[in-house]
Amino acid sequence: QVQLVESGGGAVQAGGSLRLSCVASGLTSDLPSISWFRQAPGEEREGVACIDGTDVPEYYIDSIKGRFTLSRANAKNTVYLQLDTLKPEDTAVYHCAGSKWQCSVYGLDYTHMDYWGKGTLITVSS
Repeated sequence: QVQLVESGGGAVQAGGSLRLSCVASGLTSDLPSISWFRQAPGEEREGVACIDGTDVPEYYIDSIKGRFTLSRANAKNTVYLQLDTLKPEDTAVYHCAGSKWQCSVYGLDYTHMDYWGKGTLITVSS
C-alpha cells in the first residue's frame, strides 16, 4: 500500500506563487510515476503533469506550460509542483496520484491511477 499526502495549497492573488508537495509513504517502490490532477468546481478532473524515473516531467495543459514546474526529491519520496504566475482559472482542488505505470502510459488518465491523495485547494483571486 502507498499513501500520498498533499500540502501547500491556499489562497493567493493573481500573479502569485505556491508550491505543492506530495509525500509518498509505504511501498513507494510500487510507484514508478506521480501525476498531478486538478478539478475546478463543476468541471472534469484534468491531468496537469507527471514525472517518473526518467525525471523528465510531462505537462499536459498548454496554459500551465512555462508557469508550473514539476520536480521530485527521491530521497524524500516527495514530488513538488511549483506554480508561478497563478491565474484565477487555476483555481481548483489539486490531487497527486500514483501509478504503477510510466507517465507515457497513463500519466494523463485519472481512471488508471492506483493511489490518490485527498487533494489540496488552491484559490486564485483576481
